[in-house]
Amino acid sequence: MPRSAVEAAIGGLQSRVGERTEKNREIVKQLSTRMNQRAVLCILASTLACAPRVTQGTQNGGIESHAGGATGTAFGGSGTGGARRLPQPPTGKPAPPWSWTGVIGTGQSLSVGALPVNPDVNALDYGNLMLSLGTARVPPFDPDAPSLAMAELEEPLRSQGSGFPRAYPQNLFGETPHGAMAAQISTLAELAGTHHVTVHSVVGESGQGMVALRKGALETATESGITGRAYAASMFEVAAITRLARESGNSYGVGAIVLTHGETDAGNTSYEADLVQLWTDYNQDIAALTGQTEAIPMIVSQQHAYGYTAGAASGASASTLAAWQVARNHPGDILCAGPKYQYPYLPDGVHLEVWGYELLGEKYGQVYYESVIRKQPWRPLEPVTVTRNGRVISVGFHVPVRPLAWDDGIILPHQSALTEWAAGRGFELRNGNSRLRIASVAIEADAVLVTAADDVPPGSVVGYAVTSDGVGVTGLGHRWGQLKDSDPFVGAVTGAAQPNYAVAFELPVP
Repeated sequence: MPRSAVEAAIGGLQSRVGERTEKNREIVKQLSTRMNQRAVLCILASTLACAPRVTQGTQNGGIESHAGGATGTAFGGSGTGGARRLPQPPTGKPAPPWSWTGVIGTGQSLSVGALPVNPDVNALDYGNLMLSLGTARVPPFDPDAPSLAMAELEEPLRSQGSGFPRAYPQNLFGETPHGAMAAQISTLAELAGTHHVTVHSVVGESGQGMVALRKGALETATESGITGRAYAASMFEVAAITRLARESGNSYGVGAIVLTHGETDAGNTSYEADLVQLWTDYNQDIAALTGQTEAIPMIVSQQHAYGYTAGAASGASASTLAAWQVARNHPGDILCAGPKYQYPYLPDGVHLEVWGYELLGEKYGQVYYESVIRKQPWRPLEPVTVTRNGRVISVGFHVPVRPLAWDDGIILPHQSALTEWAAGRGFELRNGNSRLRIASVAIEADAVLVTAADDVPPGSVVGYAVTSDGVGVTGLGHRWGQLKDSDPFVGAVTGAAQPNYAVAFELPVP
Protein backbone atom coordinates (compact mmCIF):
# COMPACT_ATOMS: atom_id res chain seq x y z
CA MET A 1 0.00 0.00 0.00
CA PRO A 2 1.48 3.42 -0.90
CA ARG A 3 2.57 5.62 1.95
CA SER A 4 -0.05 8.31 1.27
CA ALA A 5 -2.86 5.73 1.39
CA VAL A 6 -1.54 4.23 4.63
CA GLU A 7 -1.35 7.67 6.24
CA ALA A 8 -4.88 8.51 5.09
CA ALA A 9 -6.24 5.22 6.42
CA ILE A 10 -4.51 5.53 9.77
CA GLY A 11 -5.63 9.15 9.99
CA GLY A 12 -9.21 7.98 9.56
CA LEU A 13 -8.80 5.47 12.38
CA GLN A 14 -7.33 8.12 14.65
CA SER A 15 -10.32 10.35 14.05
CA ARG A 16 -12.58 7.49 15.15
CA VAL A 17 -10.99 7.16 18.56
CA GLY A 18 -10.10 10.82 19.11
CA GLU A 19 -6.33 10.49 18.87
CA ARG A 20 -5.33 13.18 16.40
CA THR A 21 -2.11 14.30 18.08
CA GLU A 22 1.37 15.20 16.95
CA LYS A 23 2.62 12.00 18.58
CA ASN A 24 0.23 9.92 16.49
CA ARG A 25 1.26 11.67 13.29
CA GLU A 26 4.87 10.86 14.10
CA ILE A 27 3.90 7.21 14.64
CA VAL A 28 2.18 7.25 11.25
CA LYS A 29 5.38 8.44 9.59
CA GLN A 30 7.46 5.81 11.37
CA LEU A 31 5.03 3.03 10.46
CA SER A 32 4.84 3.99 6.80
CA THR A 33 8.60 4.32 6.41
CA ARG A 34 9.95 1.50 8.60
CA MET A 35 7.39 -1.27 8.20
CA ASN A 36 6.15 -3.24 5.27
CA GLN A 37 2.59 -2.90 4.00
CA ARG A 38 1.26 -6.11 5.52
CA ALA A 39 2.55 -5.20 8.99
CA VAL A 40 0.83 -1.83 8.77
CA LEU A 41 -2.41 -3.52 7.73
CA CYS A 42 -2.20 -5.81 10.75
CA ILE A 43 -1.78 -2.81 13.04
CA LEU A 44 -4.76 -1.11 11.40
CA ALA A 45 -6.94 -4.19 11.87
CA SER A 46 -5.83 -4.45 15.49
CA THR A 47 -6.63 -0.78 16.08
CA LEU A 48 -10.09 -1.26 14.63
CA ALA A 49 -10.74 -4.30 16.81
CA CYS A 50 -9.78 -2.37 19.94
CA ALA A 51 -11.52 0.91 19.10
CA PRO A 52 -13.98 2.02 21.79
CA ARG A 53 -17.69 2.19 21.08
CA VAL A 54 -18.69 5.73 20.33
CA THR A 55 -22.44 5.64 20.93
CA GLN A 56 -24.74 3.74 23.21
CA GLY A 57 -27.64 1.48 22.48
CA THR A 58 -28.04 -1.70 20.48
CA GLN A 59 -24.94 -3.16 18.89
CA ASN A 60 -25.05 -2.88 15.11
CA GLY A 61 -22.29 -3.98 12.79
CA GLY A 62 -19.50 -4.00 15.36
CA ILE A 63 -20.27 -0.58 16.85
CA GLU A 64 -23.05 0.39 19.21
CA SER A 65 -25.82 2.63 17.92
CA HIS A 66 -29.07 4.18 19.04
CA ALA A 67 -32.25 2.39 18.08
CA GLY A 68 -35.32 3.87 16.52
CA GLY A 69 -35.99 7.14 14.76
CA ALA A 70 -38.66 9.76 14.27
CA THR A 71 -42.18 8.48 13.82
CA GLY A 72 -45.08 9.81 11.83
CA THR A 73 -46.08 9.64 8.18
CA ALA A 74 -43.47 7.30 6.69
CA PHE A 75 -41.96 7.76 3.23
CA GLY A 76 -40.14 4.49 2.68
CA GLY A 77 -38.11 2.49 5.15
CA SER A 78 -37.88 2.82 8.90
CA GLY A 79 -36.43 5.65 10.91
CA THR A 80 -33.76 3.46 12.41
CA GLY A 81 -30.28 4.83 11.96
CA GLY A 82 -27.23 2.62 12.26
CA ALA A 83 -23.72 3.67 13.14
CA ARG A 84 -21.13 2.11 10.85
CA ARG A 85 -17.41 1.73 11.23
CA LEU A 86 -15.43 1.32 8.02
CA PRO A 87 -13.98 -1.15 7.59
CA GLN A 88 -15.01 -3.87 10.04
CA PRO A 89 -12.34 -6.07 11.64
CA PRO A 90 -12.08 -9.21 9.50
CA THR A 91 -13.90 -12.13 11.06
CA GLY A 92 -14.43 -14.00 7.81
CA LYS A 93 -12.53 -12.35 4.96
CA PRO A 94 -14.96 -11.17 2.24
CA ALA A 95 -13.44 -13.01 -0.70
CA PRO A 96 -14.43 -11.62 -4.13
CA PRO A 97 -16.30 -14.04 -6.41
CA TRP A 98 -13.98 -13.23 -9.35
CA SER A 99 -10.31 -12.48 -9.92
CA TRP A 100 -11.36 -9.23 -11.61
CA THR A 101 -14.51 -7.34 -10.67
CA GLY A 102 -15.83 -4.91 -13.24
CA VAL A 103 -17.19 -1.43 -12.58
CA ILE A 104 -19.01 0.28 -15.45
CA GLY A 105 -19.16 4.06 -15.27
CA THR A 106 -21.70 5.85 -17.42
CA GLY A 107 -23.41 9.23 -17.36
CA GLN A 108 -22.68 12.68 -18.73
CA SER A 109 -20.01 15.32 -18.07
CA LEU A 110 -19.44 14.58 -14.39
CA SER A 111 -18.77 10.95 -15.31
CA VAL A 112 -15.98 11.69 -17.80
CA GLY A 113 -13.74 13.84 -15.64
CA ALA A 114 -11.66 16.99 -15.82
CA LEU A 115 -8.08 18.22 -15.99
CA PRO A 116 -5.45 18.42 -14.60
CA VAL A 117 -4.92 14.82 -13.54
CA ASN A 118 -3.68 14.49 -9.96
CA PRO A 119 -0.49 12.37 -10.09
CA ASP A 120 -1.19 11.10 -6.56
CA VAL A 121 -4.13 9.08 -7.93
CA ASN A 122 -1.89 7.14 -10.27
CA ALA A 123 0.72 6.65 -7.54
CA LEU A 124 -1.74 4.46 -5.62
CA ASP A 125 -0.92 1.10 -7.17
CA TYR A 126 -3.27 -1.67 -6.05
CA GLY A 127 -3.24 -3.70 -9.25
CA ASN A 128 -6.59 -2.40 -10.50
CA LEU A 129 -7.14 -2.65 -14.22
CA MET A 130 -8.69 -1.20 -17.36
CA LEU A 131 -9.04 -2.30 -20.97
CA SER A 132 -6.37 -1.03 -23.36
CA LEU A 133 -7.53 -0.70 -26.95
CA GLY A 134 -4.00 -0.79 -28.33
CA THR A 135 -4.18 -0.15 -32.06
CA ALA A 136 -7.81 -1.26 -32.36
CA ARG A 137 -10.14 1.21 -34.03
CA VAL A 138 -13.61 1.23 -32.48
CA PRO A 139 -16.27 1.02 -33.66
CA PRO A 140 -16.70 -1.62 -34.96
CA PHE A 141 -16.96 -3.12 -31.49
CA ASP A 142 -15.00 -6.33 -31.94
CA PRO A 143 -14.19 -7.93 -28.54
CA ASP A 144 -11.85 -10.36 -30.30
CA ALA A 145 -9.60 -7.65 -31.77
CA PRO A 146 -6.02 -8.91 -31.27
CA SER A 147 -4.61 -5.63 -29.92
CA LEU A 148 -6.98 -5.50 -26.95
CA ALA A 149 -5.20 -6.08 -23.64
CA MET A 150 -5.51 -5.47 -19.94
CA ALA A 151 -3.54 -2.57 -18.49
CA GLU A 152 -2.94 -1.06 -15.07
CA LEU A 153 -5.66 1.46 -14.21
CA GLU A 154 -4.34 4.95 -14.81
CA GLU A 155 -6.05 8.31 -15.12
CA PRO A 156 -6.99 9.37 -17.68
CA LEU A 157 -8.09 5.94 -18.86
CA ARG A 158 -7.67 7.00 -22.48
CA SER A 159 -6.39 10.07 -24.28
CA GLN A 160 -8.78 12.98 -24.37
CA GLY A 161 -10.68 13.58 -27.56
CA SER A 162 -11.68 16.96 -28.93
CA GLY A 163 -14.89 18.75 -29.77
CA PHE A 164 -18.36 18.36 -28.29
CA PRO A 165 -20.22 16.08 -28.17
CA ARG A 166 -17.95 13.09 -28.36
CA ALA A 167 -18.54 9.42 -27.71
CA TYR A 168 -16.45 6.39 -26.75
CA PRO A 169 -13.51 5.96 -27.08
CA GLN A 170 -12.83 9.72 -27.34
CA ASN A 171 -15.33 10.50 -24.58
CA LEU A 172 -13.00 11.36 -21.69
CA PHE A 173 -12.24 14.90 -20.53
CA GLY A 174 -9.58 14.06 -17.93
CA GLU A 175 -9.45 12.45 -14.49
CA THR A 176 -12.69 10.59 -13.78
CA PRO A 177 -14.05 9.53 -10.37
CA HIS A 178 -12.87 5.99 -11.08
CA GLY A 179 -9.21 6.40 -10.12
CA ALA A 180 -10.15 7.52 -6.61
CA MET A 181 -12.98 4.98 -6.45
CA ALA A 182 -10.65 2.11 -7.27
CA ALA A 183 -8.10 3.24 -4.69
CA GLN A 184 -10.83 3.59 -2.07
CA ILE A 185 -12.22 0.12 -2.71
CA SER A 186 -8.76 -1.43 -2.55
CA THR A 187 -7.87 0.41 0.65
CA LEU A 188 -11.02 -0.69 2.45
CA ALA A 189 -10.75 -4.25 1.15
CA GLU A 190 -7.13 -4.62 2.27
CA LEU A 191 -7.94 -3.19 5.68
CA ALA A 192 -10.56 -5.93 5.94
CA GLY A 193 -7.93 -8.53 5.10
CA THR A 194 -8.66 -9.26 1.45
CA HIS A 195 -7.56 -8.16 -2.01
CA HIS A 196 -10.17 -6.89 -4.46
CA VAL A 197 -9.15 -6.03 -8.02
CA THR A 198 -11.55 -3.79 -9.91
CA VAL A 199 -11.62 -3.28 -13.68
CA HIS A 200 -13.07 0.06 -14.75
CA SER A 201 -14.92 0.87 -17.96
CA VAL A 202 -15.93 4.53 -18.49
CA VAL A 203 -18.37 5.03 -21.33
CA GLY A 204 -20.33 8.21 -20.47
CA GLU A 205 -21.04 11.03 -22.90
CA SER A 206 -20.85 14.65 -21.80
CA GLY A 207 -24.03 16.64 -22.19
CA GLN A 208 -26.21 13.71 -23.21
CA GLY A 209 -29.49 12.61 -21.68
CA MET A 210 -30.71 9.11 -21.03
CA VAL A 211 -31.71 8.83 -24.68
CA ALA A 212 -28.00 8.54 -25.59
CA LEU A 213 -27.08 6.16 -22.74
CA ARG A 214 -29.83 3.56 -22.89
CA LYS A 215 -29.85 0.23 -24.65
CA GLY A 216 -30.73 0.64 -28.30
CA ALA A 217 -29.54 4.26 -28.43
CA LEU A 218 -28.92 5.28 -32.00
CA GLU A 219 -25.43 6.40 -32.85
CA THR A 220 -25.91 9.92 -34.14
CA ALA A 221 -23.39 12.05 -35.98
CA THR A 222 -23.69 15.81 -35.61
CA GLU A 223 -21.64 18.58 -37.17
CA SER A 224 -19.35 18.64 -34.12
CA GLY A 225 -19.36 15.05 -32.85
CA ILE A 226 -21.01 11.69 -32.22
CA THR A 227 -23.41 10.46 -29.55
CA GLY A 228 -25.14 7.22 -28.62
CA ARG A 229 -22.32 4.69 -28.07
CA ALA A 230 -22.33 4.36 -24.28
CA TYR A 231 -24.36 1.17 -23.91
CA ALA A 232 -22.79 -0.58 -26.88
CA ALA A 233 -19.33 0.37 -25.58
CA SER A 234 -20.21 -1.14 -22.19
CA MET A 235 -21.10 -4.48 -23.77
CA PHE A 236 -17.98 -4.36 -25.95
CA GLU A 237 -15.70 -3.88 -22.93
CA VAL A 238 -17.47 -6.55 -20.87
CA ALA A 239 -17.19 -9.06 -23.71
CA ALA A 240 -13.52 -8.21 -24.34
CA ILE A 241 -12.55 -8.36 -20.66
CA THR A 242 -14.42 -11.65 -20.24
CA ARG A 243 -12.33 -13.12 -23.07
CA LEU A 244 -9.04 -11.70 -21.77
CA ALA A 245 -9.77 -12.97 -18.25
CA ARG A 246 -10.48 -16.46 -19.54
CA GLU A 247 -7.35 -16.51 -21.70
CA SER A 248 -5.18 -15.41 -18.78
CA GLY A 249 -6.64 -17.90 -16.32
CA ASN A 250 -8.68 -15.31 -14.44
CA SER A 251 -12.39 -14.90 -13.80
CA TYR A 252 -14.41 -11.75 -14.37
CA GLY A 253 -17.84 -10.42 -13.51
CA VAL A 254 -19.34 -6.97 -13.09
CA GLY A 255 -19.80 -5.83 -9.51
CA ALA A 256 -21.48 -2.46 -10.01
CA ILE A 257 -22.76 0.07 -12.52
CA VAL A 258 -22.09 3.70 -11.58
CA LEU A 259 -24.33 6.36 -13.10
CA THR A 260 -23.26 10.01 -12.73
CA HIS A 261 -26.01 11.79 -14.61
CA GLY A 262 -29.19 13.84 -14.57
CA GLU A 263 -28.52 17.41 -15.66
CA THR A 264 -29.89 17.01 -19.18
CA ASP A 265 -32.89 15.06 -17.84
CA ALA A 266 -33.82 17.61 -15.17
CA GLY A 267 -37.28 17.91 -16.70
CA ASN A 268 -37.74 14.23 -17.55
CA THR A 269 -40.67 13.06 -15.41
CA SER A 270 -40.06 9.49 -16.60
CA TYR A 271 -36.51 9.50 -15.30
CA GLU A 272 -37.12 6.99 -12.50
CA ALA A 273 -38.61 4.52 -14.97
CA ASP A 274 -35.66 5.15 -17.28
CA LEU A 275 -33.22 4.32 -14.46
CA VAL A 276 -35.01 1.08 -13.70
CA GLN A 277 -34.98 0.13 -17.38
CA LEU A 278 -31.28 0.90 -17.68
CA TRP A 279 -30.55 -1.24 -14.60
CA THR A 280 -32.68 -4.07 -16.00
CA ASP A 281 -31.01 -4.01 -19.41
CA TYR A 282 -27.49 -3.93 -17.97
CA ASN A 283 -28.27 -6.86 -15.68
CA GLN A 284 -29.74 -9.01 -18.44
CA ASP A 285 -27.10 -8.30 -21.07
CA ILE A 286 -24.05 -8.47 -18.80
CA ALA A 287 -25.18 -11.79 -17.33
CA ALA A 288 -25.50 -13.20 -20.85
CA LEU A 289 -21.81 -12.33 -21.46
CA THR A 290 -20.24 -13.22 -18.10
CA GLY A 291 -22.55 -15.94 -16.85
CA GLN A 292 -22.96 -14.27 -13.47
CA THR A 293 -26.18 -14.87 -11.58
CA GLU A 294 -26.33 -12.26 -8.80
CA ALA A 295 -28.00 -8.92 -9.49
CA ILE A 296 -25.61 -6.06 -10.23
CA PRO A 297 -26.37 -2.92 -8.19
CA MET A 298 -26.48 0.47 -9.86
CA ILE A 299 -25.00 3.33 -7.81
CA VAL A 300 -26.43 6.77 -8.61
CA SER A 301 -25.95 10.26 -7.20
CA GLN A 302 -28.04 13.41 -7.33
CA GLN A 303 -27.35 16.44 -9.53
CA HIS A 304 -27.84 20.00 -8.26
CA ALA A 305 -27.33 22.32 -11.20
CA TYR A 306 -30.62 22.32 -13.10
CA GLY A 307 -34.33 22.53 -12.34
CA TYR A 308 -37.27 21.34 -14.39
CA THR A 309 -36.25 23.67 -17.19
CA ALA A 310 -32.55 23.62 -17.96
CA GLY A 311 -31.02 26.70 -16.35
CA ALA A 312 -34.23 27.66 -14.55
CA ALA A 313 -33.82 29.60 -11.31
CA SER A 314 -36.34 27.63 -9.30
CA GLY A 315 -38.15 24.36 -9.13
CA ALA A 316 -37.20 20.83 -8.17
CA SER A 317 -35.36 18.72 -10.70
CA ALA A 318 -37.24 15.58 -11.70
CA SER A 319 -33.98 13.68 -12.17
CA THR A 320 -32.59 14.83 -8.80
CA LEU A 321 -35.64 13.62 -6.92
CA ALA A 322 -35.82 10.42 -8.97
CA ALA A 323 -32.20 9.50 -8.15
CA TRP A 324 -33.25 9.32 -4.50
CA GLN A 325 -36.76 7.92 -4.96
CA VAL A 326 -35.64 5.07 -7.22
CA ALA A 327 -33.37 3.77 -4.46
CA ARG A 328 -36.27 3.84 -1.98
CA ASN A 329 -38.47 1.95 -4.42
CA HIS A 330 -35.79 -0.57 -5.51
CA PRO A 331 -33.67 -1.18 -2.40
CA GLY A 332 -30.51 -3.16 -2.98
CA ASP A 333 -30.80 -2.99 -6.76
CA ILE A 334 -30.33 0.76 -7.17
CA LEU A 335 -28.36 2.64 -4.51
CA CYS A 336 -28.32 6.40 -4.02
CA ALA A 337 -24.83 7.40 -2.88
CA GLY A 338 -26.25 10.78 -1.87
CA PRO A 339 -25.94 14.34 -3.12
CA LYS A 340 -22.97 16.12 -4.69
CA TYR A 341 -23.62 19.69 -3.53
CA GLN A 342 -21.00 19.36 -0.76
CA TYR A 343 -18.11 18.91 -3.20
CA PRO A 344 -15.96 21.72 -4.66
CA TYR A 345 -17.43 23.06 -7.90
CA LEU A 346 -16.06 25.19 -10.68
CA PRO A 347 -17.55 28.70 -10.93
CA ASP A 348 -20.23 27.41 -13.33
CA GLY A 349 -21.86 25.53 -10.43
CA VAL A 350 -22.29 22.52 -12.73
CA HIS A 351 -18.90 20.81 -12.99
CA LEU A 352 -16.62 19.71 -10.18
CA GLU A 353 -13.01 20.59 -9.61
CA VAL A 354 -10.64 17.63 -9.94
CA TRP A 355 -10.60 17.32 -6.15
CA GLY A 356 -14.39 17.11 -6.29
CA TYR A 357 -14.22 14.19 -8.72
CA GLU A 358 -11.88 12.43 -6.30
CA LEU A 359 -14.21 13.02 -3.35
CA LEU A 360 -17.10 11.69 -5.41
CA GLY A 361 -15.06 8.64 -6.37
CA GLU A 362 -14.20 7.97 -2.73
CA LYS A 363 -17.88 8.12 -1.78
CA TYR A 364 -18.71 5.73 -4.61
CA GLY A 365 -15.94 3.49 -3.27
CA GLN A 366 -17.45 3.53 0.21
CA VAL A 367 -20.89 2.62 -1.14
CA TYR A 368 -19.35 -0.15 -3.27
CA TYR A 369 -17.40 -1.56 -0.32
CA GLU A 370 -20.48 -1.66 1.90
CA SER A 371 -22.88 -3.08 -0.68
CA VAL A 372 -20.74 -5.25 -2.97
CA ILE A 373 -17.97 -6.49 -0.69
CA ARG A 374 -19.61 -6.50 2.75
CA LYS A 375 -23.08 -7.24 1.35
CA GLN A 376 -24.58 -4.67 3.71
CA PRO A 377 -27.52 -2.43 2.73
CA TRP A 378 -26.59 1.13 1.87
CA ARG A 379 -28.89 4.05 2.46
CA PRO A 380 -27.93 7.72 2.36
CA LEU A 381 -28.88 10.38 4.89
CA GLU A 382 -32.53 10.57 3.86
CA PRO A 383 -35.96 11.57 5.23
CA VAL A 384 -38.26 8.79 6.36
CA THR A 385 -41.08 10.58 8.22
CA VAL A 386 -42.86 13.93 8.23
CA THR A 387 -45.14 15.01 11.07
CA ARG A 388 -46.64 18.38 12.00
CA ASN A 389 -47.60 19.99 15.29
CA GLY A 390 -49.04 23.39 14.54
CA ARG A 391 -46.33 25.42 12.86
CA VAL A 392 -43.59 22.91 13.68
CA ILE A 393 -42.85 20.34 11.00
CA SER A 394 -40.67 17.43 12.09
CA VAL A 395 -38.68 15.64 9.38
CA GLY A 396 -37.33 12.35 10.67
CA PHE A 397 -34.20 10.95 9.00
CA HIS A 398 -32.44 7.67 8.48
CA VAL A 399 -29.05 8.66 9.87
CA PRO A 400 -26.21 6.37 8.73
CA VAL A 401 -23.94 7.50 11.59
CA ARG A 402 -25.35 9.54 14.47
CA PRO A 403 -25.59 12.31 15.43
CA LEU A 404 -27.04 14.70 12.88
CA ALA A 405 -25.11 17.96 12.57
CA TRP A 406 -24.91 21.18 10.59
CA ASP A 407 -21.89 21.89 8.40
CA ASP A 408 -21.23 25.55 9.10
CA GLY A 409 -18.33 25.43 6.65
CA ILE A 410 -20.85 25.40 3.80
CA ILE A 411 -22.26 28.78 2.79
CA LEU A 412 -25.84 29.33 3.94
CA PRO A 413 -28.27 29.05 1.02
CA HIS A 414 -31.04 31.55 0.22
CA GLN A 415 -29.28 34.60 1.61
CA SER A 416 -29.49 36.79 -1.51
CA ALA A 417 -32.84 35.65 -2.91
CA LEU A 418 -35.77 33.48 -1.78
CA THR A 419 -35.03 34.90 1.66
CA GLU A 420 -38.21 33.45 3.13
CA TRP A 421 -35.98 30.38 3.55
CA ALA A 422 -32.87 32.23 4.75
CA ALA A 423 -33.15 30.63 8.20
CA GLY A 424 -33.71 27.14 6.78
CA ARG A 425 -30.12 25.95 6.27
CA GLY A 426 -31.32 24.44 2.99
CA PHE A 427 -34.85 23.51 4.12
CA GLU A 428 -37.78 24.96 2.18
CA LEU A 429 -41.53 25.32 2.77
CA ARG A 430 -44.08 26.11 0.11
CA ASN A 431 -47.73 25.91 -0.64
CA GLY A 432 -48.23 25.67 -4.39
CA ASN A 433 -46.11 28.48 -5.83
CA SER A 434 -46.09 30.46 -2.59
CA ARG A 435 -43.04 30.30 -0.36
CA LEU A 436 -43.76 29.99 3.37
CA ARG A 437 -41.32 31.79 5.62
CA ILE A 438 -39.18 29.61 7.90
CA ALA A 439 -38.59 31.06 11.37
CA SER A 440 -36.01 28.48 12.49
CA VAL A 441 -34.68 24.97 12.09
CA ALA A 442 -33.25 22.79 14.84
CA ILE A 443 -31.87 19.27 15.16
CA GLU A 444 -33.61 17.02 17.68
CA ALA A 445 -32.17 13.48 17.77
CA ASP A 446 -32.80 11.98 14.31
CA ALA A 447 -35.13 14.76 13.21
CA VAL A 448 -34.98 18.35 12.04
CA LEU A 449 -37.70 20.62 13.39
CA VAL A 450 -38.72 23.20 10.79
CA THR A 451 -40.73 26.01 12.41
CA ALA A 452 -42.81 28.14 10.08
CA ALA A 453 -43.31 31.83 10.82
CA ASP A 454 -47.02 31.54 10.06
CA ASP A 455 -49.69 28.85 9.92
CA VAL A 456 -48.99 26.06 7.41
CA PRO A 457 -51.93 25.60 4.99
CA PRO A 458 -53.12 22.12 3.93
CA GLY A 459 -51.33 20.76 0.88
CA SER A 460 -47.97 22.30 1.79
CA VAL A 461 -44.63 20.74 0.95
CA VAL A 462 -41.36 20.58 2.87
CA GLY A 463 -38.20 20.31 0.83
CA TYR A 464 -34.45 20.48 1.09
CA ALA A 465 -31.82 21.61 -1.44
CA VAL A 466 -34.27 21.67 -4.37
CA THR A 467 -34.65 25.35 -5.31
CA SER A 468 -32.01 27.71 -6.69
CA ASP A 469 -31.70 31.41 -5.98
CA GLY A 470 -31.04 31.83 -9.69
CA VAL A 471 -27.27 31.88 -9.60
CA GLY A 472 -24.59 29.47 -8.53
CA VAL A 473 -22.23 30.28 -5.69
CA THR A 474 -18.55 29.79 -6.44
CA GLY A 475 -17.50 26.49 -4.95
CA LEU A 476 -21.04 25.10 -4.75
CA GLY A 477 -23.75 23.85 -7.05
CA HIS A 478 -26.98 25.78 -7.51
CA ARG A 479 -28.95 23.93 -4.81
CA TRP A 480 -27.54 22.88 -1.47
CA GLY A 481 -27.93 22.64 2.30
CA GLN A 482 -25.91 22.14 5.49
CA LEU A 483 -27.30 18.92 7.01
CA LYS A 484 -24.89 16.01 7.50
CA ASP A 485 -24.28 12.98 9.70
CA SER A 486 -21.17 12.06 11.71
CA ASP A 487 -19.66 9.33 9.56
CA PRO A 488 -15.91 9.28 10.35
CA PHE A 489 -15.07 7.93 6.89
CA VAL A 490 -11.90 9.50 5.44
CA GLY A 491 -10.96 9.28 1.76
CA ALA A 492 -7.94 7.20 0.78
CA VAL A 493 -6.84 9.67 -1.92
CA THR A 494 -7.82 13.08 -0.55
CA GLY A 495 -7.40 12.32 3.15
CA ALA A 496 -10.56 14.42 3.63
CA ALA A 497 -13.44 13.64 5.97
CA GLN A 498 -16.48 12.38 4.09
CA PRO A 499 -19.62 12.44 6.24
CA ASN A 500 -22.93 11.78 4.51
CA TYR A 501 -24.96 14.82 3.50
CA ALA A 502 -28.74 14.88 3.30
CA VAL A 503 -30.30 14.09 -0.06
CA ALA A 504 -32.34 16.71 -1.86
CA PHE A 505 -36.04 15.95 -1.44
CA GLU A 506 -39.62 17.22 -1.42
CA LEU A 507 -42.36 15.62 0.70
CA PRO A 508 -45.95 16.53 1.57
CA VAL A 509 -46.73 17.96 5.00
CA PRO A 510 -49.56 16.02 6.68
